[in-house]
Amino acid sequence: MSNQATELLVSACIQSLQAYPPFDRMEAESLRFLAQRVKLAHYPSGARILARESGVARTLYILQRGRVDVVRSGGDRKRESSSVTLGPGQSFSIGALMAQRETVGAYVARDDVFCYELAAEDFFALTQKSTVFNLFCTQYIADLLRQSQQQLQLQLAQRAAEQKTMNSPLSMILSREPVAVTADTPVRRVVELMASQHLGSMVVVDAERQPVGIFTLSDILKRIVLPGASLEQAIAEVMSPAPQTLPVAANAHDAALLMAMHRVRHVLAVDEGGRLRGVVSERDLFKLQGAGLRQIRHAIDAATSIAVLQHAREDVRQLALTMLSEGVGAQEITQFISTLNDAVTRRVIELNLDRHDFYGIDWAWLAFGSEGRDEQTFTTDQDNGIVFICTDIMDREQTQLRFLDFAREVNDDLDKCGFPLCKGNIMASNPELCLTLEEWEEKFAQWVRTPEPLALLNATIFFDFRPLHGRFNLAHRMRLSLLRQTQANPLFLRMLAQNALEVAPPLGRIRDFVTGDDPEHPGTIDLKKYGVRLFTDAARLFALANQVEATNTVARLRRASSLMKIAAEETAAIVDGFNFIQMLRLRHQHFEQEHGRSGDNLIRPDELNEVERHILKESFRQARRLQVRLKLDYQI
Repeated sequence: MSNQATELLVSACIQSLQAYPPFDRMEAESLRFLAQRVKLAHYPSGARILARESGVARTLYILQRGRVDVVRSGGDRKRESSSVTLGPGQSFSIGALMAQRETVGAYVARDDVFCYELAAEDFFALTQKSTVFNLFCTQYIADLLRQSQQQLQLQLAQRAAEQKTMNSPLSMILSREPVAVTADTPVRRVVELMASQHLGSMVVVDAERQPVGIFTLSDILKRIVLPGASLEQAIAEVMSPAPQTLPVAANAHDAALLMAMHRVRHVLAVDEGGRLRGVVSERDLFKLQGAGLRQIRHAIDAATSIAVLQHAREDVRQLALTMLSEGVGAQEITQFISTLNDAVTRRVIELNLDRHDFYGIDWAWLAFGSEGRDEQTFTTDQDNGIVFICTDIMDREQTQLRFLDFAREVNDDLDKCGFPLCKGNIMASNPELCLTLEEWEEKFAQWVRTPEPLALLNATIFFDFRPLHGRFNLAHRMRLSLLRQTQANPLFLRMLAQNALEVAPPLGRIRDFVTGDDPEHPGTIDLKKYGVRLFTDAARLFALANQVEATNTVARLRRASSLMKIAAEETAAIVDGFNFIQMLRLRHQHFEQEHGRSGDNLIRPDELNEVERHILKESFRQARRLQVRLKLDYQI
């Protein structure tokens, strides 16, 4: 081919590529380098361009024309389903090329496809030559994360739309079977039923279970107590006749309008035969309208009883779901959940302080574990303790007993509010975790001096502490003391690094993922043990080694990485990997609880779509890179 013809082809290629990022921003010399080295290839509809069986990726593909489906590799093509479709300007196999591995999915031409193909050696040369292209490739996981975030947002938005809203039919709102009585039932029996069933109203029905009246809590005062009416008379004598009814197919807006028009607080849902199906109250409609952050926080701070706080906890969960559906990131959601859980805990403490006098004593309530890191998800138990100052004139044992009595009540009330008691007894009511400042400092010092397995395990829990109530300066003093102790003991840090390497990312050499062998949960991965822990362990070690006071994992990684001269792009990829795993945990726990289960951290990789599987694998690789750094830094 003549030089002139070659130059025309290069120019045409440059013009074609410049229509798409990152080539539209690429340096002219680098873009020309790319255009001179790519080859244009054609693939007919249905052709498998790239798949796992192709082996280690050796080519970068840039779509020039046509569309490519990303499907599960292997197996019968008919059973494969596309989760992503790529179009002109998009590239594939970047992740596989950079990691020098097989591709995760198969890439199949949806129609006639033309691809620019760049050999691996030229690909790596281009990453060295072009800053723009290098940044594009190193941020690849972030780009994938955005794709997954969009898919997750759509999925959760759909599920949120399926949740109960003011557009929901009454049949979806009814949460319990209706309790009803006949017109000749004595008032005493009706009141007893309302009390035992925790009902705000009682429906009166005829022999066909068609509503003929309703009797409410306010009627007890107005029609029974004040007039001094007999409790033995029939309920028909004091009920409100002809109650407002709507068919179960009507929606919540219809019920709200009916209540407003007739100034009533209850609407009865009936079936096509007019038979009672349930009761919709004014409170039910209020709950459907949802509560915002400010309203929830105000309700928590103003709560006068544990019962009010129980409702607030459910509001926290519902608002967190809304945030998920709106595409809010995992870091923001876990901090949001932790912040409002902190508020609930503080209010429980304040309510209990009304019965306990600690005047003149400096003390603080501490949170450990995920709450100490500001990383709580939907499923969490209690991890807390107390630190106090014991002066010379105080009886240490007597003071501790007073705090233990107080802590037991707080722990029990937190349990009622949806924070289960810790099975490992990591609670302030445990005498081992209700200590003076000096005792806490000595406990930490002992663990650092003698890094036995139990001491290392304790470090992974208790070194992530944060004050929630009381004198915050006590926790600050504990932190400074801990950092001094760890800085002076490199052996402890090395043992902590070794402990962090005991669990490896669940990546297989042959399969994408290594799943657990638990017969009760086959084919699953524990995202907390084999995902989140890998990041939190490394971040904790970085923080202790570099005198970083932060307890939040992302904050630790960013601050320590800056001190350790780790490239910002590398840190961003690590953070993205951690946040993606957290997002999967949040979504899984929500779906589990939606189906009446307690919610765990066990996900099935086979149930993820191709983009999610790809990002999860890249996220585990980020965890593995952290572990490689630990091995090098501590010569393990």
